[in-house]
Amino acid sequence: MRDETQVLICPDCRRTHEADLDTCSSCCSVALICRLGEVECRSCGSVRPARGDGSLSASYAPGLADEVEAALARVLRRVP
Repeated sequence: MRDETQVLICPDCRRTHEADLDTCSSCCSVALICRLGEVECRSCGSVRPARGDGSLSASYAPGLADEVEAALARVLRRVP
């Protein structure tokens, strides 16, 4: 994770810490995952609430929420 956002990093960059990744406050590992508003360390299992409000992810894919809503309406046979 970087700045509370989950990112993919090549293994070489991860080993050398050149990517300026977030670290676990308990064990300093960079093996973090974010799900359902929590950040979990895959190394030690420490869990903490995510600091972000979720608004950052919307800036990466404008209109995505509308597309998902329309797709769900089609699948569930609702009129949008």
